Amino acid sequence: MSKQDYYEILGIPRDASEADIKKAYRRMAMKYHPDRTEGDKESEEKFKTATQAYEVLSNAQKRRAYDQFGHAGVDQSGMGGGAGPGGFGDIFNDIFADIFGGATGRREQRGADLRYTLELSLEDAVKGTNVTIQVPTWVSCKSCHGSGAHKGSKPTTCSSCHGHGQIRIQQGFFSLQQTCPTCRGAGQIISDPCRVCHGHGRVKDEKKLQVKIPAGVDDGDRIRLNGEGEAAPQGGIAGDLYVEVHIQEHPIFQRQGEHLYCEVPISFVMAALGGDIEVPTLHGRVKLHIPPETQTGKLFKLSGKGVKPVRGGGQGDLMCRVIVETPVDLNKKQKELLREFEGVTDSDKNCPRVNKWFHRVKDFFDKMKF
Repeated sequence: MSKQDYYEILGIPRDASEADIKKAYRRMAMKYHPDRTEGDKESEEKFKTATQAYEVLSNAQKRRAYDQFGHAGVDQSGMGGGAGPGGFGDIFNDIFADIFGGATGRREQRGADLRYTLELSLEDAVKGTNVTIQVPTWVSCKSCHGSGAHKGSKPTTCSSCHGHGQIRIQQGFFSLQQTCPTCRGAGQIISDPCRVCHGHGRVKDEKKLQVKIPAGVDDGDRIRLNGEGEAAPQGGIAGDLYVEVHIQEHPIFQRQGEHLYCEVPISFVMAALGGDIEVPTLHGRVKLHIPPETQTGKLFKLSGKGVKPVRGGGQGDLMCRVIVETPVDLNKKQKELLREFEGVTDSDKNCPRVNKWFHRVKDFFDKMKF
């Protein structure tokens, strides 16, 4: 069975430049690398043939032999060894970094981010406030100032990775990069650990913080405090603290974005005759005028009595929904007056909705012939 042409494998013309060859192989290696395709035999075979093609075409001497004699000109030289200057080792190091996120320098350790749930009243959320919170976390060791080394001593550069935190392992013509097993990626060795933190550079403690809550925050909003999360081991970068706001249930108002809603119960006398009622807002007391013949569920808007959003925009409104309350626990006299009132009530004129509903019910029954 004849072998496939190396130029066809990489998808390049025969006069391709070294840069084109390198780019073509890089693209295929990123697509078919075994660590990305997870056991796909077909992809593994494509990666292998692409590697063979690149090993030959990236080497000027082997490429000349291949162009003149085909596979017979390079098979005798075997596939072992490197690809020569500027060849396989360099390109694979670049690909390895792309696939695994590798870096050639020391790995910078970072503390974990933290989340803190803050319970706020609606009033504090709308107007803004300052609160003090206490967060249990890892903090930088004061004794060694986060270095992990005992007073009077310093960490030394790791002799295995020379401070890079990573080492390279050569496997045939593959150059792999991994975390240094000696220093575990820190790039430093602590021979005399701190007596307080035992070389970790941090200790468990409770951090007290002042948090400014801006006016208009809503339920679920998060406030980020840079560098107030967990301290990193051995003097690395601290994580961040995210304060998540949770608005407590309010006895009167419900919030929906920039608007506030509330239910206002009124007597059926006020609903029928109208009048003024005093209602609360987060900005003080206001009078709400109830016009005569108001029906239950009617929504009244008090402009500008809602919330000014934290992200900008106009002041919201307060929406008052009136609920007509049916009298309860009536005495004999009250019942008599209600019956008397019912006796002088004209259903067509005084209760149009009731009258209209009964007409619809009658038409329905007639149609269904119940």
